[in-house]
Amino acid sequence: MATTYTEAQLSVDQLLDRPWVTVVWDDPVNLMTYVTYVFIKLFGFSKEKAHELMMQVHNEGRAVVSSGTREEMERDVQRLHEHGLWATLQRDDKI
Repeated sequence: MATTYTEAQLSVDQLLDRPWVTVVWDDPVNLMTYVTYVFIKLFGFSKEKAHELMMQVHNEGRAVVSSGTREEMERDVQRLHEHGLWATLQRDDKI
């Protein structure tokens, strides 16, 4: 038997839904200066914030660079791929 949901139930479910995040992963190809440049260009980070995130990618292997709806994060991942960076999206695990 199929389950049907009312509009109110779907709205509550959507409100309780964890946000999505874009994760940039370390790779052996891109220079650190280039990764910093891409973060500034795509996300409008200050040079200091972009450098901090790039160092997190370099030292920890990954960094979360944006959060929001799934559609927004899919768009961010696509833009990062267009710039040659390895990125994925996932549910935010901090909630």
